[in-house]
Amino acid sequence: MSDIDIRITGRAGRITLTRPKALNAMTYDMCLAIEAALDDWAGNDAVALVVIDAEGDRAFCSGGDIAELYATGKKGDFAYGRRFWADEYRLNNKMSAYPKPIVSLLQGFTMGGGVGIGCHGSHRIVGDSSQIAMPECGIGLVPDVGGTLILARAPGRLGEYLGTTGTRLGPDDAILAGFADIYLPEESWPALVAKLESGGHPSVIDGQTPPPGTLRPQTAEIDRLFAGGDLGKIRENLENADSDFAADALKKLSRASPLSAACTIEIIRRLREAGPTMPAALDLEYRFTFRAMERGDFLEGIRAAIIDKDRNPQWQHADGDVPPAAISDMLHPLGADALKL
Repeated sequence: MSDIDIRITGRAGRITLTRPKALNAMTYDMCLAIEAALDDWAGNDAVALVVIDAEGDRAFCSGGDIAELYATGKKGDFAYGRRFWADEYRLNNKMSAYPKPIVSLLQGFTMGGGVGIGCHGSHRIVGDSSQIAMPECGIGLVPDVGGTLILARAPGRLGEYLGTTGTRLGPDDAILAGFADIYLPEESWPALVAKLESGGHPSVIDGQTPPPGTLRPQTAEIDRLFAGGDLGKIRENLENADSDFAADALKKLSRASPLSAACTIEIIRRLREAGPTMPAALDLEYRFTFRAMERGDFLEGIRAAIIDKDRNPQWQHADGDVPPAAISDMLHPLGADALKL
């Protein structure tokens, strides 16, 4: 497959995304190919670890390739998207519980589906160009691919902040929030990959202290402003706060689908209260994405952001007042259609 290069090099199972002109956006076929490789390598003694990287300087993976999802959804075919998400989430779950080390090298943008294949392994490496984000609320989804697990485990109220505003994280911030483990300057990555391929052991990874990020000085304010019980209270806190941070956060939040943002907050809090697990996170995410095209704002979000590019989505509950019943409608159990991992 020309979009991805899967091979065994030395002791390493190697996966390289090869769509740099498309910011390495992940297609359905790429998702299935990664899963097949991981299944093959899990019991292959010749493979000691897995290394995932991507071609190009701009992105590890900018997310899932959503054009096909939009095209099928506009025709009333919701089955394709549901199958895509279900298969993708099964892959994400396998990566989080994989029996061998998975090393990912996350240069440039790592967003959405890129988080799903880059941020659930055992050794997640970021560099100076890294920018990690979960911007799904801006297209009428919720943070998915297991992203809500990371958000629920993030310190304080970082999860609510990052999940609803889509704020991009540099290397230090990504490590603080739990999306990455290790900082290494990117010029050292080729030599590291060579060592991983020849030796097959992640002990050769020697991280460094990253340049200071922006989140650590903001955590107290984030905790205070995003501690509201629901989206309405958080918006009220931001509107009443007199700070540059609050103004910026409110601006970002205003771009999100209110229904998506409200459901994101609900998912994070349900996971946090129950003790977050990957299966529970993916189950809740799938309840939303299963219904996203039929009842949510996903198609409108893609239209405004990708198709017409007018940046003027006509969201449901545009005044920001999302009734509890609307959240419940998106997140109640799916019964026989529930996600099967």
